[in-house]
Amino acid sequence: MELATRIRHAAGEQPADLLLTHLRLVDVLAGEVYPTEIAIAGGLVVGVGPGYAARETLDLGGAYVAPGLLDAHVHVESAMVPPAEFARAVVPRGTTTVITDPHEIANVLGLEGIRFMLESAKGSPMSMFVMAPSCVPATHMESSGASLDAVDLASFQSSPWVLGLAEVMNFPGVVAADPDVLAKLHAFAGKVIDGHAPGLSGRALAAYAAAGIGSDHESTTLAEAREKLRLGLTVFLREATNAHNLLDLLPLVNVANQQRFCLCTDDRQPSDLLDQGHIDHLVRLAIAAGLDPVTALRLATWNTAAYFRLHDRGALTPGRRADLIVFADLAAPRPHLVLRRGEVVARDGALVPGGGSRPAPHLRGTMSVDWEAVDLAIPARGERLRVIGAVPDQLVTEHRIEAATRVRGFAVADPARDLLKMAVIERHRASGAVGTGFVSGLGLRGGALASSVAHDHHNLVVIGADDLSMLTAARRAAHLGGGMVVAAGEQVLAEVPLPLAGLMSDKPIEQVRARLDHAIAAARELGSPLHDPFMAMSFLALEVIPSLKLTDQGLVDVERFEQVPLWVA
Repeated sequence: MELATRIRHAAGEQPADLLLTHLRLVDVLAGEVYPTEIAIAGGLVVGVGPGYAARETLDLGGAYVAPGLLDAHVHVESAMVPPAEFARAVVPRGTTTVITDPHEIANVLGLEGIRFMLESAKGSPMSMFVMAPSCVPATHMESSGASLDAVDLASFQSSPWVLGLAEVMNFPGVVAADPDVLAKLHAFAGKVIDGHAPGLSGRALAAYAAAGIGSDHESTTLAEAREKLRLGLTVFLREATNAHNLLDLLPLVNVANQQRFCLCTDDRQPSDLLDQGHIDHLVRLAIAAGLDPVTALRLATWNTAAYFRLHDRGALTPGRRADLIVFADLAAPRPHLVLRRGEVVARDGALVPGGGSRPAPHLRGTMSVDWEAVDLAIPARGERLRVIGAVPDQLVTEHRIEAATRVRGFAVADPARDLLKMAVIERHRASGAVGTGFVSGLGLRGGALASSVAHDHHNLVVIGADDLSMLTAARRAAHLGGGMVVAAGEQVLAEVPLPLAGLMSDKPIEQVRARLDHAIAAARELGSPLHDPFMAMSFLALEVIPSLKLTDQGLVDVERFEQVPLWVA
């Protein structure tokens, strides 16, 4: 729409396309709620107030209206479906814009994977902006399917859909002024640069902030978030499937500092999206915990838009996009109507006809394992060993020292002690690399779980009570072209095929959810009490979140940022 035409609409000299009447506007800029009318033309809000004329009028019957919701940081791949299908799940819940870091698929397919995500999002009823993945691979202590340097990432600089540099997970590299890390920071100087610095503090955190990094979503305690806030970082309050941090950090939000917080989901699996919701779920959690509803919605709208310099959205004022949600209860917002650029795209929890997903672009196969080289046996070379201690509802782990259970010269799983064997099998280049170790906290009494989703390298991770079950599960996951498998002995009990890069399905999200629910139920039958043991195990391989993790190259002490032996002298 030409500027002159927009001005005539706003001045009331030309009728708008659509007039919303009988509504209560949640004004996230003025911080108030008041009755008014909204005029829309050319996909933009052109007027707020009485007296406008329009070709069409929509009476909202006294409902509340707020801007469409934004997710400040999400890995769409964790929903196990491509962007267009992801949109079908989240748009009816009020999300109209997401800022995604496609480093999951980039670690498998490099630039091809990023282009796949951008192409898949086209034509969907959701705006998807990308942050260029900064850590592919995450560190030198893993084998990924690709490697992206500053020159590779700079190739996306001209895309209007790429906003900046995604979470800089190699915080030791930043603090040490590693040349490769600095090259990426230089390439995106002047743009938004997101952070990822779990547990970083003191002068190291000051060095990290001084590098131009603007945010962090990894805080788990009030003290950690407060220090980051004081050093100038915007704090993303996260509520993921396996990382529940929002309620712990919410007491830090007050009238003076609320503009320095955004809401993000990071990683949420299908059943959580479909049952609990997306950003709308976080808004309801925050309000139920005592946060003012207007403030909660501001954290989910204008704050995120402002941080990412998306000044065309995030508030309902003349000249901004008419992305908005309509709901009945300010104390527990549940959108029953969603408009994007002034068009109704979702009603009563579903997309309107014509707003569904389309087939995802083709992707080549990505499962390549040298099974002849895979050996899960762990010779006993001592009495005590390092054990990864899984922490419920968190991504951090404990670094435990436990007595080994030895049988005929080998260290073995001991389910009675909640001591399970874990292996990470390289699956990108058939190198035969296998990292082995032990983990506690998953609760399996028998059988095994395998998955090609293993952040961020996405090698084949398998955890179990015996080697036969582990090999059965791992081999089946590879045969599927990627996926999640539950096995006991030689029997496959449940499976979730993920043929798109070993991360996503080409089926509707409801079908993916049904298969995942079956797999989680099978894992519970084997003893795991976790909400989603697959999501939990996927982060046990991520060597940029403390304390102890396992990659295909071996155990990593994240706090020392170095590989360590399994056995302790």
